[in-house]
Amino acid sequence: MCGIVGAVSIRNVVPILVQGLARLEYRGYDSCGVAVVADGLQRARSTARVAELAEQVRASGLRGSTGIAHTRWATHGAPLVHNAHPHFSHGRGPDAASRVGRVALVHNGIIENHDELRAKLVTRGYVFQSQTDTEVIAHLIDNLYDGDLFEAVKSAVGQLRGAYAIAVFCKDEPHRLVGARAGSPLILGIGKGAQEHFLASDAMALAGVTDQIIYLGEGDLVDVQLGKYWLLDKAHKPLTTAQRPVRTVLAHSGAAELGPYRHYMQKEIFEQPRAIADTLEGITGVAPELFDGTANAARIFREIDSVLILACGTSYYSGCTAKYWLESIAKIPTQVEVASEYRYRDSVPNARTLVVTITQSGETADTLAALRHAQSQGMLYTLTVCNVASSAMVRECELAYITRAGIEIGVASTKAFTAQLAGLFLLTLALAQAKGRLSEADEERHLKAMRHLPTALQAVLALEPQVVAWAQDFAKMENALFLGRGLHYPVALEGALKLKEISYIHAEAYPAGELKHGPLALVTSAMPVVTVAPNDALLEKLKSNMHEVRARGGVLYVLADADSHIESAEGLHVIRMPEHYGALSPLLHVVPLQLLAYHTACARGTDVDKPRNLAKSVTVE
Repeated sequence: MCGIVGAVSIRNVVPILVQGLARLEYRGYDSCGVAVVADGLQRARSTARVAELAEQVRASGLRGSTGIAHTRWATHGAPLVHNAHPHFSHGRGPDAASRVGRVALVHNGIIENHDELRAKLVTRGYVFQSQTDTEVIAHLIDNLYDGDLFEAVKSAVGQLRGAYAIAVFCKDEPHRLVGARAGSPLILGIGKGAQEHFLASDAMALAGVTDQIIYLGEGDLVDVQLGKYWLLDKAHKPLTTAQRPVRTVLAHSGAAELGPYRHYMQKEIFEQPRAIADTLEGITGVAPELFDGTANAARIFREIDSVLILACGTSYYSGCTAKYWLESIAKIPTQVEVASEYRYRDSVPNARTLVVTITQSGETADTLAALRHAQSQGMLYTLTVCNVASSAMVRECELAYITRAGIEIGVASTKAFTAQLAGLFLLTLALAQAKGRLSEADEERHLKAMRHLPTALQAVLALEPQVVAWAQDFAKMENALFLGRGLHYPVALEGALKLKEISYIHAEAYPAGELKHGPLALVTSAMPVVTVAPNDALLEKLKSNMHEVRARGGVLYVLADADSHIESAEGLHVIRMPEHYGALSPLLHVVPLQLLAYHTACARGTDVDKPRNLAKSVTVE
């Protein structure tokens, strides 16, 4: 989602800021901007891509040794230039509308009491130039400023309700940058030789600039100046290096190179065999220590009697898949909750529940809030399956399994999803073992199947030409249904989500047995029905559902295992999967659905990697 980069230096920081924004483009945005202290406050903003902003900066000659930059995903106010960050305060008095003030600010998050604060600031003479909640913070800090920016920010954040990460500077203190975070990530980058320091929302923004990173905690404030910095916690007490250690974070920007692929999504689909191999690298057996490196996990796994999975979007569907595994293999009752719903409903806490969060970025606001809610209910056994080892989610959970999918640029998740499934299957085996429900023979059988996954995925990727032919049909449609049964119902959900995310075709998924309970009314020749049909215990039931579709003139597109005895015919298109893969079948069946969404979107000419209205890392509620 929104990205922040800030810098204080003895050199011109504008190239660093713009380059940082370019490295954050994968998060999704609809406007961008940069501001510096240079004969007052100067800025450039754009509703185009960062490349256009860079050209605007070059043409204007914008330079400065203290600055901030931002990519914005619109929440309050349309994606227009006057709503783009950075925002400036505007001076009070009769000429306030035309007089730029002294404070410049960028902000990630949502300020819930912005209307209340706006009304107070208007009575004090402030004139608003945007419809954003962010501009309220700039005016508030300006109103509280009395010669010390840090003190003004400290006072201002005490009046804010909601989530925020901010970076702010003042023209009256040109070599000072102040940051604060609550609910949204913010990091401090330590420059070489102590001649410069940085703020950012993501270590990737500082790749090649510094690898020395301090992660700000919830409620922290940071005061950054030339050659020095200070950190305070939410109680405004000084923080030591023991409390906020400097970490070496290697955020290689090279991972973001497109290479020979047309889009990042296509690249990431084809990176899945490597992502799974990396995620499973070095694993020779199932053990609780895989989840924390100590004996602590073994104790927790023995003590828990249920699992609660919290996640959003694609990660939620990986959790739905894991529920089948956990209950059938580990025999542990499992509940899967949409994170954004869980925290707002009455639930029955169980202190012996293992709370599992699933998130690609580790910064998903709804999932973090749901985790904290569960902890507040006394559920302290927590584990995350996450792709970013340095994320807030990993720091806040007791246990973790770090997937190694690598950076994922495309907004529509692909390799992160299959890597999550691999991690969740390992968790299933570890819990089954801890409960005495996994024999040595079964452990070896499951691990052998997991080791074969990269090869099996390569064989599935070879089906791409057949999927392209399907995509030509789908590109002409405006609606689609996806069907699956049992373990493959979440795969159908994920396939429908991918298609709607990037092609803008309305798609819904159902358990195939529910077809006759309503969705069958929608089936016509203009409503393609995608069916996930592995050769499992539910295959014959699924075939009956397929007959229901054909009897109503519906057109079927079936992903069938080689031995499922489903043959192509009029109105029945079949792609045959290379092999049946048992419990791990979802990792293979989802790949053709990813390719179908991708090639359909290409045929329709949409912006595959940056679909409209969506962002990569959803860091606001």
